[in-house]
Amino acid sequence: MEDKKYRKVNATLGKQPSIGPFPADQLIPWAIISGVSYYLAHGLLRLNWVWTCAIAAWGIATWWILTANGAWRILSKFVATPNWTRVRMRYEAVGSRQSAVGRRKRRKGGG
Repeated sequence: MEDKKYRKVNATLGKQPSIGPFPADQLIPWAIISGVSYYLAHGLLRLNWVWTCAIAAWGIATWWILTANGAWRILSKFVATPNWTRVRMRYEAVGSRQSAVGRRKRRKGGG
């Protein structure tokens, strides 16, 4: 009787997707950070691989710390807010406008 009180549910519901110990939503930003650090450190500055990997690790760690509670908290600050303005217009009912158009057509002789 006690078995019927509780339903079996999927244990992964509500959990964040991950690849091993790393959160899945971090992989694309980490790849971008690694590419940029490779271009800057190894390509432009001609540093060796130790420094290139150290710069990439520093960038990845910084991104991971900044976005620990969700990347939207950092990235939402860069979204432009709408510019609201007040405009005054005379109210005109939609039905009266259509009937006025119909009256004009009838006066001109159109269908």
